Amino acid sequence: MSTLPEINQPGRLEKVLAAGHFAITAETTPTASSDPTPMLDRAAPLKGYADAVNVTDGATAKPHLSALVLAGMMKQMGIDPVLQYTVRDRNRIALQGDLLGTAALGIPNILCLTGDDPKKGEEPDATPVFDLDSAKLIALAAKMRDEGKLNSDREIAVPPRLFIGCADAPFIPPDDWEPGALNAKIGAGAQFAQTQYCFDLDICRTYMARLMDHGIPEKLPFLIGIGPLASAKQARWMDENLWGVSIPEPIIKRLDDAADPKAEGKTICAELIQEMRDIPGVAGCHLMAPRQETAMAEVIDESGMLKSRPAELAA
Repeated sequence: MSTLPEINQPGRLEKVLAAGHFAITAETTPTASSDPTPMLDRAAPLKGYADAVNVTDGATAKPHLSALVLAGMMKQMGIDPVLQYTVRDRNRIALQGDLLGTAALGIPNILCLTGDDPKKGEEPDATPVFDLDSAKLIALAAKMRDEGKLNSDREIAVPPRLFIGCADAPFIPPDDWEPGALNAKIGAGAQFAQTQYCFDLDICRTYMARLMDHGIPEKLPFLIGIGPLASAKQARWMDENLWGVSIPEPIIKRLDDAADPKAEGKTICAELIQEMRDIPGVAGCHLMAPRQETAMAEVIDESGMLKSRPAELAA
């Protein structure tokens, strides 16, 4: 007889943040295959290192193995997923069914996103749904959890217990900037935020200071996006082509001068994590590096962030 997952229990990420420890999440991306084994093997090194591992949902608007299915399998192997949900592909009926399925599989965390534009993917003629926006998806998930009701107000027999996340992007705000979008997500029920890449510590410090002025980190723990850079060429491409990403020239020069750029990239990433830990308002880091799960686990280990954890928050 199969063993059913333990449902509606808080995950390690939620526990770590609640205890005030510096949290570290990572990311894995499903591929276009009906065999999940290589994907699970790729994610396996993160077990015991990342507090949770994001499973992307149609990244770059391309089809792949169901993120819900892969996240459920990862949970069975002992990795807490953060299941990403985009509003691009499903209407509110499908989203509610999948949110119930998420809890039924014992997946403790979700991240509510808009999703990449299909016109920029390999199916440009695909029809986007956008029945809800990301803030409304947050509100829907919170209603299902807190009120035990579907969007129609029909009762849910066993409400899902979900730790709900939102996305953000650090930048240098103008003087008159107000965090309206973030406040809306907090009001909808967001409980943590993961950001896009931020390799520039000056930008991170400035942005977090402005958020602190508005009292945002007291309500919403922030995990700043970071990752191991494999080469100076990759760093320059990201700096020039990824919206909102700024990689300081000293980092690029270190990679250029390194005898082993990949090893240097991991060391740089570990150093940035250590420095971010001391920035007021930063509750953790979110590691992103496509198909480099082993490298991300090595960075977490090198950063030393897990060494001061009490036993109950260890893997």
